[in-house]
Order: sequence, then C-alpha cells, then structure tokens
Amino acid sequence: MIQADNVRILRPAWRERKYRMDERIAAQLPKWRKQIQQLIEQYGDSAFEKVTVSQIYGGLRGVTTIVSDISHIDPDAGIRLRGYTITELLDILPKAEGTEIPMAGGLFYLLLVGELPTFEDAMIVENTWYERSSLPPHLLALIQAMPRNTHPMILFSQAIMALQSDSVFSRRYQEGMHKEDYWEATLEDSLNLTAKLPSIAAMIYNHLYRDGELTSPNPHLDWSANFAHMIGKGDDREYHDLCRLFFIIHSDHEGANASAHAARLVNSTLADVYYACSAGINALAGPLHGLANQGCITWLLQVYEHFKGLPSKEQLETYVRKTLDNGLVIPGYGHAVLRTTDTRFTAQRDFALKHLPDDEIFKLVEQVFEVVPNILMESGKIKNPWPNVDAINGTLQYHYGVREFDFYTVLFGISRIMGFTAGLVWDRGIGKPIERPKSITTSNLEKFIQSTTK
Repeated sequence: MIQADNVRILRPAWRERKYRMDERIAAQLPKWRKQIQQLIEQYGDSAFEKVTVSQIYGGLRGVTTIVSDISHIDPDAGIRLRGYTITELLDILPKAEGTEIPMAGGLFYLLLVGELPTFEDAMIVENTWYERSSLPPHLLALIQAMPRNTHPMILFSQAIMALQSDSVFSRRYQEGMHKEDYWEATLEDSLNLTAKLPSIAAMIYNHLYRDGELTSPNPHLDWSANFAHMIGKGDDREYHDLCRLFFIIHSDHEGANASAHAARLVNSTLADVYYACSAGINALAGPLHGLANQGCITWLLQVYEHFKGLPSKEQLETYVRKTLDNGLVIPGYGHAVLRTTDTRFTAQRDFALKHLPDDEIFKLVEQVFEVVPNILMESGKIKNPWPNVDAINGTLQYHYGVREFDFYTVLFGISRIMGFTAGLVWDRGIGKPIERPKSITTSNLEKFIQSTTK
C-alpha cells in the first residue's frame, strides 16, 4: 500500500514536474530521428530478409515488419522490456511500501522514457494516473445500458471508444498541430486513457458480476491495487500484489503481435490513441490471442473434474498422450519464438509457490509442468515444449476468487494497453508513416515464381 504521507508529499512534486516524462522523451527524439534517417539514407535499399511463399500465405509468421524498442522476445531469456528481463524488473523497479511487486507506474515510465525510474518517477506516474482517473458520466451510462450477457471485451472496447470525444490529439490536429508535436498529444491521450483503465475494468466487472456496484479509486493505493480495491478486494493485499505482477508481465510482447500491430496500424493513419487501442483490444479478444488464458484454466479444471481430484503422474501421462493422439493440443504449452520456459510463467509460479502452494489447481499446474514437456519432446515435432504465460495465470485469478473466465482477457487488456500506448508515442515521435504493405493476386504470384525459377 502506498502510504498516505508519500502521496501528500509527492503530489505537489508531480504538479511541479508533470512534464518530466515529456522532457526526457523530447531530449531523446533528435538522436533517434537522426539515427533512423541515416539508416534509411545509407541502407534504404538493403534487404533485411526474404519472404517465402509459405509466409505470405501463413499470416506473415516470422516476417520482420516492425521495429520496436519497447520490448523484444529473446528466445533464450524471455521477454525483455526496454532490455530488462522480467526477473530483473521485478527486482529493480520501485515498490510501494510494504509490497512485494513493483508499481505499474514505474514500468510505464520505463516503457515510455527508456530509463529506469526512481521511486519519485514512479510516483509521478501513479499520481498523474490518479488525478486523471475519473470517468465521464456518459461512460457509466453506456455500460449500464448494455445487457448483462454482453461479453466484457465488447464493453471494454466500447468504453475506450466512448472516451474518444476528449482526445487531445484529435482536437489539436484539427487546430493545425505541427507533425513534430504529434507525439506530445499522443502522450497526453495515452496518460488519460491508461489512467482510467482500472476504473473502466472494475466498472465492467461490477456491472456484469456484482450487481453494478460502484467504487471510486482509493488515493492511498497504486494503480494496480486500485483495480483490486474497486472489485471488492481492497483488503486482500496478496491479490493487490498479484494484480501488480499480472499487469507488469503482460504489458508488452514485441510490436508485431496481432493486438499491438492492430493498434499501431490504426494509429499510423493518425487515428488517435482511442481508435488505435480499441482496435488492439478487438484483436486481443480472439481465441488465438488473448483468450488463450481462458482456455488453459478451462482445460485444467476439466482434467481435475475428470479425475475427481489430482491424478497420479501415470494417469496424467496417459491423459495427455490421449489428448495429443486425438489431434488436440495442451493449452499453455509452446511458443512461436521462445525456446525455454516463459519467464512470465516462472514469475507467476514463484508467486504461487509462496502464497498458494496447497491450492489443488496449482498443484495440477505443477504436475502438468512435470509431465507435458517430456511427452512433447518425444514427438520431435515441437520446437518449444515449455509452458508459456497462459499456462498458469488463470489459476492464480481463480484462486483469489476472480472466476469469471470471460473477464480474464480484460485483465490482459488493462496491462497490454501500456505497451500499445508507449509504442504509439514513439511511433509518432519518430514520424513513422502510414502502413501500406502491398498485396498480390495468386496468379501474379505464380507468374513471379515461374519467372524467377526458370
């Protein structure tokens, strides 16, 4: 919990230095713009890699199409956020007093500025968020007007779009804003949107699952813990830390995954942050993307129900082999890039080992972790038999009473919008143009292949 004295001391500091992030980003932009321009001038005609026909028809998997300095997937070390591994960040980012997991404000500062934040830097972000966290009345009316059987991701996307009427970027663009200032307006919109995310998500959760109960943010809690507070878990400090952990580890995943690319593609047209992030959230809602965590917890519960409790190792091995023989997959295992256990899985597993070692579903996660990789390696057909982030995160939410599986992707979205918006600020800062890849007909592709293989 953030101590009240810290909040009172740092709020005046925030008001005096609220443009600290602006200044630090602005100081870096000339160097980045010059470096990129030199690369284009000197190597603009150089081919980075070839694109195969199978990649064209296979969703461009593995084709490098976007440069992002916000995050990168190291096949052997896991996701790196601004160069730091998850393990490093959980150790070095600023923490609120009496907590185990860092504040999201420090992470957002790092994503935006590219520099490790001090405690004061993190608190400036946290206080900026708190000051901007109130929701307009029309947003509440919109959510309340929707039927209770509406999917929470629909409500989340609608809520983001409902805030667009206050877009700083759109207003300033209409007023004739210079293109070199696009990033500043994008940053303002990004701070305004991210500030409201815990309140939006809590409002949706309460509308769907808690009879519409409304709770305001607590000024003595950080951004992550306030979500827990607003869904009725204000006294559960373990769940506060789980929210901090969840929002940090899901914040970004390179710039070209489906949701991040959707957001950046839309923003490249100079549609503002609200249009872009709504598009990214819509992509995240797909079962091949953000819904994966829901599939994992569902599968684990099915296994538990099948055996009426925890299976033996031999029983689980038989069950897994039968699942694979039937052409099905084991949810949460494998990754397109990683060649080791996902560090985001490891971070959550460490949390579970400390706080819920006797939870039956977590014990099943441990059994699956022991059994599945060896079976997958036997086939020789999979490059990464290890668990990814989705293999465990639903289990942790389930343990703490958040058992509405449809909502899990909203939690994912709260976090991922930090990565979206940091990328959008920098895209506008370095002046990326509108994305316009070229398409080709099948017949023209065949003619091209024939002409190059003669």
